[in-house]
This record gives sequence, C-alpha cells and structure tokens, in this order.
Amino acid sequence: MKTIVLTILALAASAQSSKQPETVMVTCHAKPGAEADLQRVLTRHWTTARDLKLVLETPHVRLRGVENGETYFVEIFTWRDAAIPDHAPAAIQSIWAEMKELVEGRGIEIAEVTWY
Repeated sequence: MKTIVLTILALAASAQSSKQPETVMVTCHAKPGAEADLQRVLTRHWTTARDLKLVLETPHVRLRGVENGETYFVEIFTWRDAAIPDHAPAAIQSIWAEMKELVEGRGIEIAEVTWY
C-alpha cells in the first residue's frame, strides 16, 4: 500500500513539474476606427488572464505603434503553462473572439519567443 501511495505522489509531482511556461509575442493590426476598442479588449484580456492565474505577472510588455497610417499593438507575456492557449477557459476564448472582430485581414499574429 505504501508503494502505491508513493507512486501516486511521484506521478502527481511529475505532472506538476512538466508544466512548461511559454512566452509569446502577440501582434494585432487594428481595423481602421477600431483602435480604441481593440486597446480596451487587449487590456481586458490581460486582466482576465492575470485574474485567472493563467499568466506570469512579469515580464509583461505592451507596445502601440503606427506604420503607414496603420495602428498595431504588440504584447509580450508568458503563459504559466504552454498548454493553456490550447485549453483556454471560456472567458478567454470570448475575449479572443472580440479581438478577431477588431483586427484587419492579417488577423492576430502569435509567435513563441525567448528572453535572452
């Protein structure tokens, strides 16, 4: 019995330690006239993800730029576990749907990045 309990504890510890954080850079090109709305939705995304403890508090970088008259937003943050985006809670998925409505044809570009 003791061996079974120890095995279960070892498996649980292994599952916990297998969670790998994932740092991403998300770029959103706003539709003309949707810049303020997109900025608000991005802010709500961060707040919701943080409140649900899906992301690390730091590092977190947010940028807003304009190129050729087009406004874009870049956000860099780290998911606590790389599996989270593939299994995001409904609250996050709903925000992603809003984001998709506010970006132009390129959509939302997501790249995994590393700090150095």
